[in-house]
Amino acid sequence: MAKILVTGGCGYIGSHTIVDLVQNGYDVISVDNNSRSNPVILKGVEQITGKKIKNYKVDLCNFDDTFAIFQENNDISGIIHFAAYKAVGESVENPLLYYENNLVSLINLLKCVQEFRIPHFVFSSSCTVYGNPDEVPVTESTPLKPAESPYGATKQMGEQIVQDFAKNGTTSCVLLRYFNPAGAHPTAAIGEMPLGKPQNLVPAITQTAIGRIGKMYVHGNDYPTRDGSCIRDYIHICDLANAHTLSLKHIEEGKNKSSCEVFNLGTGNGISVMEAIHAFEKVSGVKLNYETGPRRPGDVVAVYANNDLAKNVLGWNPVFSLDDMMSTAWKWELRLKADETVFTSQPGELN
Repeated sequence: MAKILVTGGCGYIGSHTIVDLVQNGYDVISVDNNSRSNPVILKGVEQITGKKIKNYKVDLCNFDDTFAIFQENNDISGIIHFAAYKAVGESVENPLLYYENNLVSLINLLKCVQEFRIPHFVFSSSCTVYGNPDEVPVTESTPLKPAESPYGATKQMGEQIVQDFAKNGTTSCVLLRYFNPAGAHPTAAIGEMPLGKPQNLVPAITQTAIGRIGKMYVHGNDYPTRDGSCIRDYIHICDLANAHTLSLKHIEEGKNKSSCEVFNLGTGNGISVMEAIHAFEKVSGVKLNYETGPRRPGDVVAVYANNDLAKNVLGWNPVFSLDDMMSTAWKWELRLKADETVFTSQPGELN
């Protein structure tokens, strides 16, 4: 049973990917300093899988502490690297925080990959690397435009670092450019737990619907789109998680055609903010309190994926619909409301 290190394992995408890995026979350990996550989520992972996941509460920007994880686990065969700050707006306000955290942590991790000869590495990238593309849907060969935010720039730089690293070593790497994760595990045992005001659309919708947020704002209604709101490619978190397992198997089996391959992970459907709101109202039966406001710095107009490569090469096929995303997200929000004493809003605490 191959041992996989998942960085950011207490986070939204990391926790769902741990579930998928365990259900596909992998032994998993996590590293997460819980600065933007809550370790209580691993109890949900255990509830789903029956496996208790060990988490190292380590800041990957600290090289010595990171190195020690590999010394203690000298049988790690692969890494899936999620750990990064990801709020577009915050990155515009505090760019140095993002450049330091997202890039230093990656470099420290790759130093350990090199030292301990880890053969497989999967990097969590983002559709933000495309900037404001000239044409949509975007393919993996679509030229990268200037990033619209420091967060997007760290993903562009991160990809370049991994690509350069892969050229000179024996590690097979995959860069996964994903679009907009949404929804929660169908069991409602795990889901998205934003700390503070949610930066992503779907938790903003569900928190407004349940009353945690008084009113939700749609950022811009004058974009050149069919209803004036931004268009994104929303993908269910469980579909996204499964793509990481498939990517790992792809390079484990030596099916990669180069030392570093790139895949888009999206449904291929462009959904506007207003269409997402209407989908939620339909599946939940709740009328959302929202109003339109000014554009938000760092937002691109429209981006959605051509996912043919992931389908044809990885054998990946997303199965959850937009309604599924909204219904599972709402089920999770209701669970959070019911279990407020369990799911503390404070990072780093485990009740």
